[in-house]
Amino acid sequence: MCKKIVVGVDFSDCSMNALEHAVIIACHANAGITMVWANHLDYSKEIFSVEPDNIRAEVQKRFEKLIEKYRPQLAPDTDIDFRLEKGKVYKVICNVAKEVNAFLIVIGTHGSSGFEEFWIGSNANRIVAASRLPIITIRAGVDSNKELKTIVMPLDSTKITRQKLPITALLAKYFDAEIHVLGVYTSPQDDVRYRIKNYVAQAEDYLKENEIRYRIVYLDASNITDAVLDYAKKVNANLISIMTEQETTTANLWLGPYAAQMVNHSPIPVLSVHIANTGYLM
Repeated sequence: MCKKIVVGVDFSDCSMNALEHAVIIACHANAGITMVWANHLDYSKEIFSVEPDNIRAEVQKRFEKLIEKYRPQLAPDTDIDFRLEKGKVYKVICNVAKEVNAFLIVIGTHGSSGFEEFWIGSNANRIVAASRLPIITIRAGVDSNKELKTIVMPLDSTKITRQKLPITALLAKYFDAEIHVLGVYTSPQDDVRYRIKNYVAQAEDYLKENEIRYRIVYLDASNITDAVLDYAKKVNANLISIMTEQETTTANLWLGPYAAQMVNHSPIPVLSVHIANTGYLM
């Protein structure tokens, strides 16, 4: 059974862009794709101008056209298929990803503002918060180079910060991309700065061992999000890798403020890794 990438599709320009990113990743990772559409209340009326009774048939027709377009681009031993489900979008996508044993989810997001920065309201944020899988979110209007060439991976002083390293390194390996390891100092305290230097050194050892190209950079930052985004733009990064900051014991759909800001506002695709994701090996 081949590796799977799950993509949320509502046929908006935003989700089509996400699908194209997923196809490129699938080609390099020798993975298949499962596209997922969720029919929830009036959700589909924003996309289709057909009668409600005909929506399912219209969705199936559109998916069949997408399969015809993208299947030739995938490896011969992989496939692209689709699922039509009913229910809340974030639940449907998370459930399907679990059923097909996906290693990655890719979704488009329109971002959010105001209180949604910290109390999750959008489908993209709900999926990021609810899923245990790594998720790449791509904001509407973002059409960066879909070939991963430069990945920015910030490391801070938290113990969980290193848990995003294996999946980030795996994606870099698929594309022969360069990882920019950012040691982000948010405190002048020597013990905190020493801890970050130690985490960066551990990441460097891991990348050397797995023969992945990398660069080490240290930044002083009062706002991690702004500092990381500024650096990522400067180096024309194709991906930013972060932790969701969500504790494994919580049952609510809450992201830490840093993760929420990054998912909602990054002009560069964001890879969000849950705190429990530790099983990715090179």
